[in-house]
Amino acid sequence: MTESRLDELWTFVRSIPEGRVCGYGALGKAMRNPVSGLLIGRWMAVCPSDVPWWRVVAADGRLPVWKKDPNLEVIQHDRLAEEGVDFDLEGRVRMDGYRWEP
Repeated sequence: MTESRLDELWTFVRSIPEGRVCGYGALGKAMRNPVSGLLIGRWMAVCPSDVPWWRVVAADGRLPVWKKDPNLEVIQHDRLAEEGVDFDLEGRVRMDGYRWEP
């Protein structure tokens, strides 16, 4: 992994508009040298504080950050809700209305 690949990822994530979300896999596919969504998740775990990490979710709208820290899922859900993102009864983002593609 080179620093420029992380910079590319941070640029993509910073460009996700408020009130929209993008999947890990979609970000990985958009990279100049595509990578898996799993790798994007690992990189997102070390993102700078100015990167809106809460706008990155699983392709089905789940919030898998609970694997790192259950409190992060609550923070992510609250931040997305503050931005107007809607969730289904299972707590997943309604991707059909809020998905953003890089």
